[in-house]
Amino acid sequence: MTSPASDTITMFGADWCRDCIRTKKQLDALGVEYTYVDLVAEPAAADIAKEISGRTNIPVVVYPDASHHVEPSNADVESKLRELALI
Repeated sequence: MTSPASDTITMFGADWCRDCIRTKKQLDALGVEYTYVDLVAEPAAADIAKEISGRTNIPVVVYPDASHHVEPSNADVESKLRELALI
């Protein structure tokens, strides 16, 4: 994993992270396609997430317009998906 794809949503997360589980569940429920980068399986990808966000918090959700959220609320994610006409 070198960098997120520019034409899809990429989510960096871990299975032990409650916010990651919540955001992943939300994207799944909305039927939004995304690439999930499991930081447990790919620990080196944490450096990429940190480079994007400037923080070590997860999840990091990167959108097709190159914007991102760190630890977003469900409302933040839904608002951004609507802005991008993905839902």
